[in-house]
Amino acid sequence: MQLPLGYKSGQFPTGSKVVCKLHKAIYGLKQASRQWHSKFSTVLISHGFTQSKSDYSLFTKGSASPSSNNILAIKSFLQNQFKLKDLGCLKYFLGLEIARAKKGIVLSQCHYALQLLEETGFLAAKSAPVPMDSKLVLNSLDGDPLQDASQHRRLIGKLLNLTLSRPDITYAVHKMSQFVSQPRTPHLNAVHQLLRYIKAHPGQGLLFPASSSFQLKAFSDADWGACHDSRRSVTGFCIFLGDSLIPWRAKKQTTVSRSSAEAEYRAMAATAAEVCWLSQLLVDLGFSHTSPALMFCDNQAAVHIASNPIFHERTKHIEIDCHFVWEQVTSGRIRLMPIRSHNQLADLFTKALPASLLFPLLSKMAVLDIHCPS
Repeated sequence: MQLPLGYKSGQFPTGSKVVCKLHKAIYGLKQASRQWHSKFSTVLISHGFTQSKSDYSLFTKGSASPSSNNILAIKSFLQNQFKLKDLGCLKYFLGLEIARAKKGIVLSQCHYALQLLEETGFLAAKSAPVPMDSKLVLNSLDGDPLQDASQHRRLIGKLLNLTLSRPDITYAVHKMSQFVSQPRTPHLNAVHQLLRYIKAHPGQGLLFPASSSFQLKAFSDADWGACHDSRRSVTGFCIFLGDSLIPWRAKKQTTVSRSSAEAEYRAMAATAAEVCWLSQLLVDLGFSHTSPALMFCDNQAAVHIASNPIFHERTKHIEIDCHFVWEQVTSGRIRLMPIRSHNQLADLFTKALPASLLFPLLSKMAVLDIHCPS
């Protein structure tokens, strides 16, 4: 019999059953996730998997299209190493709902959205046509402070989780999350309008077509001086793999831009960095990606700066790291494409749009509601 740590032999009668009482399980330790990842990666690498340098949580083995026999073999191997439970075809995972059809896969969070509406009491509320009023101006000083700011912060956190499958509410949630430290009544009213919009479209999700190319297409845009408190611009971009929308973002820039061209150029730099990461990720997944990624921008001055960084005097105050775009263009990894403003899909992530502009852009992104009767 192996005695617990700290006990000496002879303290217990022969044949007695001794157990240890754990004060803290491994799941409560700060290093638990690190140790679990180390164990999991070691097992997979020993079985012939390759760990991606672009994303250390990605492990690949063999070709990009494995056979069913290979999948069963990997399942059997993992079953011998860990305790697994095969739940079958993926339908629901961490709030994400997956629906399959001949046209492709639809990813949505309908159940999560309905739960959020029920918790906030907006299931019976009157629906709103858009996530955010295009004429609304929010700042940190107008209105009375909320008495219970913690409840407002929890609500914003739940809305942030909903943006995983809903690009239509990304900008509105991004804007409202800037005031969580000291929320005021106008901020709460804006959240209420967003909830009423979600009530009108609870099953909105993304369609990933079954047949699509592997051409990367990026749309980059910026709203110059959009923040009324700091006068910083807002970067917005979305990237497609063929016809499938993969990443999208709305984020306030870290510095103040002196011109709209500089703001657009900074947005292009952020988009180019994401494109480079996705290109390398495709290579790690086994896809040969030789054609340059297409980047669409509706600002001609920014396109000229990216093609020639000494284009004119306006470029001398732009940081060197922004010229990362020029390096990617000259190397052939990215090809800049001009686009008209009304076709700029990234416009959705830089400002609040009226319904007449919002829904045509969403249809081009393959955003749909399969629960809504056609």
